[in-house]
Amino acid sequence: MSKKLLFLFTFLLMNWGFAQNITLSDNATISILNCGTGNESYSLYGHTGIRIKDSKNGLDVVFNYGAFDFDTPNFMLKFVKGDLQYFVTTSSYADFEYSYRYDKRSIYEQVLNLTTAQKQQLFQELYHSLKSDERYYTYKFIDRNCTTMVIDKVNAVLGAEYISTLKPVSITYRDILFPYVDQHFFEKLGINMMFGTKVDQPAERLFLPLEFIKSLEQTKVKGELLAQPVKTLYQAPENNFQPNVLNSIYTIILVLALIVLARKKAITLTYFTVQGILGVFFCCVGLYSFHQEVLWNYNALLFNPLFVLVTYFTLKKQTPSLRLFARIVLFCQLAYLAYMLDKVHLGIMSPFLVANVLLLGDLILKLKPKALQNY
Repeated sequence: MSKKLLFLFTFLLMNWGFAQNITLSDNATISILNCGTGNESYSLYGHTGIRIKDSKNGLDVVFNYGAFDFDTPNFMLKFVKGDLQYFVTTSSYADFEYSYRYDKRSIYEQVLNLTTAQKQQLFQELYHSLKSDERYYTYKFIDRNCTTMVIDKVNAVLGAEYISTLKPVSITYRDILFPYVDQHFFEKLGINMMFGTKVDQPAERLFLPLEFIKSLEQTKVKGELLAQPVKTLYQAPENNFQPNVLNSIYTIILVLALIVLARKKAITLTYFTVQGILGVFFCCVGLYSFHQEVLWNYNALLFNPLFVLVTYFTLKKQTPSLRLFARIVLFCQLAYLAYMLDKVHLGIMSPFLVANVLLLGDLILKLKPKALQNY
């Protein structure tokens, strides 16, 4: 959804004083540009921009609300915390199209049926955002991104929330996101490990470019369609992307199978420790991050912090405590399974669940009242 390349050289920024005095002609058009997905992590969900074209005034520019700076100090910490600043940039349409052609990402245009006054208002507000505090905004994966910023700008000019998700909403945010990373298993796994209950809620917020296209096709203002039919400005060739052979669920299954079949104390305890540390992270990141998507992460039942205590009591050979916590963690695994039965990501999490149940079951069976003896 976010643009990696920052459009630093723009005609309009250099001519700000001139642009403030532009009155759009009656033939000016304002359109929504939604761009297809790519294979880089920043481009997996597409991109949205606003195009203003007015031949009389020599304008053909695109406003982008998805720019960020990789050189920002503590970039990753800010991204995880949720206070990374994104900003609006502009480029000529020619540069915009060249960039997406180069990345082989389709460009779809929907011209808005706005009045002359509405076009002028939107034009002025977009330019105002370039030279004011509005240029920067705190990025939120669902609630504030390049798509939602564009939607909010257009709705503000329309005077009401005309552009929104198609009703009734019968799908969750996670259901929408899941297919976008089909060719990127570890990205899919990471996203579904990190996200908590918010993404399992009905997708009331319109937040992805390709979903935006569908909604805009049906959006009406006072009984009239807001947008003209979709025009394909650039159709990317078929994506023949082939993921690395290791970037698949079979890699996880193989590694976990080796851990289970090895039946080595050191390997099992190392695995439990890693699981426990992940669980601690999932529990704590919600306290650190402003991203609501990572709050109340029930994956902490699967990657359970109590695994650390299982390792500790095993090493200390404290059988009663080990037996107790091993059973508690096993119960958490079963509770996780029950909770996940209707979730779209159960399949990709199941290898961990199976491995955990087998390892915990094996440990509990080996426990005897007096000592660990064989373990």
